[in-house]
This record gives sequence, C-alpha cells and structure tokens, in this order.
Amino acid sequence: MMISSILISRLPSALLTGVLFVLTPLPSSASDPGLIAIRTPSGGTIQAELADTPFKRATGLMYRDHLKKDHGMLFVFGQPHAWSFWMKNTKIALDLIWLDDKKRVVHIERNVPVCTKADDSCPQYRPNSEDAVFVLEIAGGTAEGYKIEKGSTLQFTRL
Repeated sequence: MMISSILISRLPSALLTGVLFVLTPLPSSASDPGLIAIRTPSGGTIQAELADTPFKRATGLMYRDHLKKDHGMLFVFGQPHAWSFWMKNTKIALDLIWLDDKKRVVHIERNVPVCTKADDSCPQYRPNSEDAVFVLEIAGGTAEGYKIEKGSTLQFTRL
C-alpha cells in the first residue's frame, strides 16, 4: 500500500516533467528544419524561410528590421504567373528574384527600396514573363555577390 501511495503522489510531478519536456524547444541545430538551403551560382548558400501558405505569402518579410546576408524568404506558388510584389511595411531593401519551375531566374529587381507610404500606393514589382513559380527575397544588393543573374539556376530541393 505504501508503494502505491508513493507512486500516486509522484504521478503529478512525473506528468508535469513529461509535459515540460514535450513543450521545451530543443536547441536549434545548424540546419534549422524551418529553413530551406538554396545553393547559388557562386557556390554560396542562402537559408530561406518558406512562404508557402496564403498568410505567409501575404506577410512576407514585413516589419523586420534586419535580414542576414545569407538568409531570405522563398515564396512558393502552385502555378506559374507574373506574381507581383510590393514593399508595404517592409523596413529593409530587398533583391526580388523570380524563378520558373526549373528554378531558373526569369526576372530580378535589385535593391528594391522600402516604401514608407501609409496607404496602399506603394509601387508594385513584377516580372516580364508569366512563368514564375517561386520568388526569392534576399537582402538588397546581395544577388550580385551570389552571381544571381537572369537565366542562372538556383539549386534547392523541390517542394
């Protein structure tokens, strides 16, 4: 009977420890599962967050004060189109890179400036073609260093 009492009295503590273990995040590793590695023509790697839901695509990199040189955001669309982007509520200049389904660059807008307008009159940026399936946003001015040009191919695992 004493063993049962000890086990029962320790049960809430064991359950709490188990719950805390499940809820405590593990230390982040070098390869964050929330990022996708994109290999550039220069041999460099960009760690990109995925914008693969309507909410993530609508929010993008808005309200961020900084973006590491080797980080970005990859927008994933279900079909080819001339996807347009704007810089409303975006606080950092960006290079915008449109890619087709073969991950080939079809258009680049370099050093797109922030837009400080409070209304919806910020300029829109779009490619000259209708075949973009992905759009990669990286820190303004870094596409050149990665040797990303129209016609070059980026390498990443197909989503």
